[in-house]
Amino acid sequence: MSDFQLTPEGYEALKTEVEELEGPARREIAERIKTAREWGDLKENSEYHDAKNEQAMLERRIAVLTERLRNAEVVRETDAGGAVSVGSTVELRDEGSGRNSTYRLVGATEADLAEGRLSVESPLAQAALGRRAGDTFVVRAPRGERRYAVVAVS
Repeated sequence: MSDFQLTPEGYEALKTEVEELEGPARREIAERIKTAREWGDLKENSEYHDAKNEQAMLERRIAVLTERLRNAEVVRETDAGGAVSVGSTVELRDEGSGRNSTYRLVGATEADLAEGRLSVESPLAQAALGRRAGDTFVVRAPRGERRYAVVAVS
């Protein structure tokens, strides 16, 4: 199993981002460098140095994302027999507060709690993996232990 898991949607989004960075973003920075170079002395040309720094950051981002794509394990939603897995949507009840929350477990780069997408690398997701409706589990959090119950898995 890969250390970096993505849903098919997350893989496609990451691939699209790399294509955008390698195409239009690279051309834009190259144009900025060309324009700044025309302004003369490069030693004291802050626009040139800023553009070169941005270019270095862009190339680093491309390298990191390309490496993630190369090493990603695309996890397709499967019937895990009702158990929580990557790609599952799970409803959890915080036993302390009684509040229910619904999350879709996704790869780290896809996570967005405001949209209900929880990183599979998070402590909550790690503790929920493999659980079934009716199971309870404990998560160690910075503010102490929290107990959750799995209400539903889909």
